[in-house]
Amino acid sequence: MKLAIFTLAFVALLPAQQGKGPQAPPLLPCGVHGDADAICGTRSPEDLELTPDGKFLLVPQFVNGAGGAGLGMQLFDISAKTFSKMTVENAPDKSWGDPMCPGPIGDALRPHGISLAQRKGGAWELYVVNHGGRQSIEMFELKRAAPWSLVWRGCVVTPKEFNDVAALPDGSFIATHPTSMREQGDTSDLFAAKATGWVSRWTASKGEEEILGTRIGYPNGILATKDGRYIYVNAWIQKEVHKYDLKTGKEVGMVKLDFMPDNVTWTDKHQILAAGVKGARGDCAGAPCIQGFGIALIDPAKMTAKTEYDSQGKGPLIGGVSVALQVGPSIYIGAFQGDRIVKIPFKN
Repeated sequence: MKLAIFTLAFVALLPAQQGKGPQAPPLLPCGVHGDADAICGTRSPEDLELTPDGKFLLVPQFVNGAGGAGLGMQLFDISAKTFSKMTVENAPDKSWGDPMCPGPIGDALRPHGISLAQRKGGAWELYVVNHGGRQSIEMFELKRAAPWSLVWRGCVVTPKEFNDVAALPDGSFIATHPTSMREQGDTSDLFAAKATGWVSRWTASKGEEEILGTRIGYPNGILATKDGRYIYVNAWIQKEVHKYDLKTGKEVGMVKLDFMPDNVTWTDKHQILAAGVKGARGDCAGAPCIQGFGIALIDPAKMTAKTEYDSQGKGPLIGGVSVALQVGPSIYIGAFQGDRIVKIPFKN
């Protein structure tokens, strides 16, 4: 099984810093540090979604290779602060995804970006970017059972790796292809601020199609409005978030950030939280900046941003930040590496 391009970029670039100048310090121990709580018990929690009852987080463990076998999806109990593996039942349904899907993914699942949405019929659909065994969107129904479990319903297989996905109520989805403009495995000159990939839309009637005008530098996290008209896409390399109107087929807004935005999530007030690392190469006195991160609060109408959290001076809480999710008065932070999530106050 091939590593996802996202991981390959870091594997290729970060080791070059080993033994050359300052090294990133070890992370702070698990536990409370000021107003931050580092909660351990997971592996590479790259994305986060809140369950419909507001009591649990859905956590994909983004670990490729042999070390990721069987890890799959976790459920985080917010009150107890504990992680548990989610149980999965297989019940294929041809109305979910491509009727030609090869079948259940099983323990081969290597989850990356995830998206939870409610279908028009009331079922909760969890779409999962997968890099194990096949490059695909795996489609699960989220069901309330001791306390939440997954039912595998279907999939959509793709020849190019996805990074993140936004599920829509009609069963379709929007997803990012970060390096679809490159040959498989090519990470050379990845940080040259050039377009490397695009956003695609999948529907049951037309299959997967590129959304014209979305070619940017490493399209990463993605959000869609409930009606599917507007999408918000992170240009990770370029430190930008772009807004597209799918009805007119045009880009209608963009905001610059001071970090590399990875995933984006909605807040209770329908604003956007973007989170990501400060840098991915030797940007911090010769050491990679993946322990430094930022979180921005974005107004989706005006496409303006303000700083919600800056890790500067807070100590190395977590490395490889990739997502920030509001849960009531708090924000939970996940990462594409490491053993933890971090909880901080939501100040806005």
